[in-house]
Amino acid sequence: MVRNVASLVLAVAVAVAIAPGAADASGRPVLEVVGGNVAKAGEFPWVVRLSMGCGGALTAPRVVLTAGHCVDGTGPARNITVTAGVTDLKARNAVTAHSLEVIRAPGFQTETRGDDWAVIKLDRVLTLPTLALVPDASSDHGDVTVMGWGQTREGSLRQERKLHYATVPTIPDAACAKSYLAAKVTLVTTDSICAGRHGVDTCQGDSGGPMVRRGRDGRWAQVGIVSWGLGCARDAYPGVYTQISRFRTAILAATRKLS
Repeated sequence: MVRNVASLVLAVAVAVAIAPGAADASGRPVLEVVGGNVAKAGEFPWVVRLSMGCGGALTAPRVVLTAGHCVDGTGPARNITVTAGVTDLKARNAVTAHSLEVIRAPGFQTETRGDDWAVIKLDRVLTLPTLALVPDASSDHGDVTVMGWGQTREGSLRQERKLHYATVPTIPDAACAKSYLAAKVTLVTTDSICAGRHGVDTCQGDSGGPMVRRGRDGRWAQVGIVSWGLGCARDAYPGVYTQISRFRTAILAATRKLS
């Protein structure tokens, strides 16, 4: 299912696969997702929460990068509220802003077909750190950190007030594509990075949030965007993320246009 709302294709695939809350293919129960770690105040200062139930990251002082399936399309958009500067959404020092305009990837159709990214222009500059994009595909493999305010358990009836994060390994494209093909879903490997480990994954409400890793200089850079998956933390189906290195040039051009 999509990591913020269910699409018809994926909902059918989920029904054919494992029922929510059931044991996975190995017989082990579906455990917590997003690792169970609660972020400390100020730990990821560029991550934001969007009012439609998605996450995002400040890629410029007044521009948020999120998933394409989180927004309605390219054009004026004044219906999105952004909560920033906090890991606890109820914190008194939360910063809020509102959307003015959206640019969505021109090739976007549905999250499973790739091109799943969008940038949102805010009504004011936020004096918060911004998150750089990885410079090339050399960072697309290895351990990465994912985060969000979404469900911490598949089938949960609520999303989280506090930001959760976890470190997970990336999964080779061929292995990930083979897994999803069994559920009759074709992975667009050129546009995607798969990641996850037993009991740890992003889930509903995490769409659009950043997948990051630290560079040798100790700074975080964005590697991916939470996109979709079948269920949450199922061993057979890793989380699927938009591959930043594939779209870096287009994302930066769109960000400059909105800045």
